[in-house]
Amino acid sequence: MSLYSEIVKDITEKISTMEKGDKIPSERQLCIDYDVSRTTIRNAIGELVNSGLIVQIQGKGSFVTGKHNLRDNLSNYYSFTQRTIANGMKPKSEIIDFRIKKANKDLAGQMKLENMDLVIELVRLRLADDEPMMYETTYIPYERFTNISRELVSKKPLYDIFDESNAAIFTVNERFSVGNLTKKVANFLGQKADAPSLKITRKSFDFDDNLLEYTISYARGDKFYYETSYSPR
Repeated sequence: MSLYSEIVKDITEKISTMEKGDKIPSERQLCIDYDVSRTTIRNAIGELVNSGLIVQIQGKGSFVTGKHNLRDNLSNYYSFTQRTIANGMKPKSEIIDFRIKKANKDLAGQMKLENMDLVIELVRLRLADDEPMMYETTYIPYERFTNISRELVSKKPLYDIFDESNAAIFTVNERFSVGNLTKKVANFLGQKADAPSLKITRKSFDFDDNLLEYTISYARGDKFYYETSYSPR
């Protein structure tokens, strides 16, 4: 076994005895402990990050995630942009509405906020080769992201904005269900009212389990389906 592999294995074993949120030694300290170059340590840390065992927070250090299995790959969750590109089409987003409003009781409950707390409501139409595919409404806690504006989200992907705000997505919960389009949503998607649709509800959280976004998407039933595969034991 190479020295690099031994370092990864040793740190992994130590992490297995630690709790979520525990901080691992700095790169400098690890270089001293293992008597290797910083490049070697950075590569080892990178592998641990990719495997989901630790997470790096800019300006603070590296912390144990509490996940002792491989990290849930966020690419396994639905991504309109990635899926559209994979299908050989050009993705596009059009902002239908952007506003700051007070959360009602139901919305506050979904987002674990106080009733009447401010949220950002972002409504977008997602297109593939200029054909409307999905109607999407995203709610973001305003107090944490006062820097987000209509102009900003029109120029930069939302998740990039989260990253730059030191609020990287760590876990995602998604729910898929079948429903029918309302007249309003159907008009944006070029469909008839009550046409079948795939409803995708997504909640994204940071490392500390704070909600970053609550998104409800309605995808055209004639264009979308859900598929999964697994290996039975």
